[in-house]
Formats: sequence, structure tokens, C-alpha cells
Amino acid sequence: MKNRKIELSIVLPAHNEAKRIEDAVNQTKKALAEFISSYEIIIAEDGSTDGTAEIAGRIAAKNSFVTHIHSEARLGRGKALNHAFKLAKGEILAYLDVDLSTDMMHLKPLIEAIKENKYEFATGSRMLKESEVKRSFKRAAMSRVFNFLVRYILKSEIRDHQCGFKSFRRDALLRIMNEIKDEHWFWDTEMLVRAQRKGYKIKEIPVRWEDKGVAGTKVKSFSDGLTMFCKIIKFR
Repeated sequence: MKNRKIELSIVLPAHNEAKRIEDAVNQTKKALAEFISSYEIIIAEDGSTDGTAEIAGRIAAKNSFVTHIHSEARLGRGKALNHAFKLAKGEILAYLDVDLSTDMMHLKPLIEAIKENKYEFATGSRMLKESEVKRSFKRAAMSRVFNFLVRYILKSEIRDHQCGFKSFRRDALLRIMNEIKDEHWFWDTEMLVRAQRKGYKIKEIPVRWEDKGVAGTKVKSFSDGLTMFCKIIKFR
């Protein structure tokens, strides 16, 4: 497949995801097989210390459609995504959070928003009335406050900026990617706000979403919430 024209590149950003990375690749492959034949999966493995690098390397060695990008030092989620997208070969680019909190039934409409419906950007949205979301009251409230502030302060029309389920037209994303300053969690929000300011068409897709993160890891509600608020003000 590496010698063929690649229509779609999907990036799986992974930091210390040894328990989930193989299943994420398998589930992504299974979902893609239903509607597309020309694709690559890129594991953007970011300074892992739990064996993720070794597992990702074995997966890539066994599957010609998988590429493993390893970073010895932690880059941050946003910087790791930037690096992977610049190396991707597909005309359509996408990324999925490895925990697969978003139901994979939505992968086809996510890609078709770019391929068939001519949007430049598409994102899963947990804030649309058609969406089905399972997460704690605390996290739901924080998300609603954050998205309200982004809409109010940064004049965004997007309902949900941080859902880890996005697709892009290659040339559109690459055109704004070097302008994105954030290297970690705020990358998604900054990217979507910049895309709107340039007049790109963005599709929000209602999703079935269940919080599959591990308590106490990845996102620390108070400190990350405060950091995100500061980033909104700084970006404004």
C-alpha cells in the first residue's frame, strides 16, 4: 500500500498508550475497510515510557499500511500531530484519540464530510442535540464552560472544539498549521478558530461519545481548565 496513491491518512496520537494502541489500530482498520481501500494509519508516538514505542514498532512491522513515528522526548499532543500531518501522504487527513471515546460508526461521515460534501474541516461534536454523551457531570460542566468562553471571547461558531475526532482537507490544514502556536491540548481549539477566521467550511458531526479516559491521567480538571482559560485570553 505504501507504493500506491493514498487517499486518507489517519493519525493516532499516542503517549503511554501501551494498553490501547493495538486495539485502536485494529478498530480503525476495521472501520476503514467498510468504505475506503487506500489509506495509511500513522501512530504518532510521543515520548512514551510504558512500552508503547515497542508495541507500535511491532504493529508497523507487521502491517504495510501502518507507520510508526517515534519521539524520544515528549513533544506535546499538538506538536506531535503537526509533525505527523506533515509526513502524511493522504489528500484527506484525520486524527482519532486512541481511547476511541467517539463511536467508530461516525468515522465514515467524518471522512465523507471532506471527500463528498466538500468541507475543508470536520469535527465530532458532543454539544449538538443529536449527540449521545456519557461522562461525569464535572467534566461535562467544564467542557460546556470552556466552549462557551471560546465562542464568546474568540467569536467561534463551533459548539465543541476539543473532541478528538477530526478530519481535514490536506491543503487547508497545512495552510494554517504553521500559524498554530499551541503544542498541546489547546491545538484543536486554536486550529478551528484560525480555520474560521480564514473562511473555511467546517462541519460539526453529532456523535455517540463515552468518556474512556482513566481517572487521574491525561487531563487534570482544575489545572488544565485554568491553563485552557489562560490560553483563550492569550490567543485573543
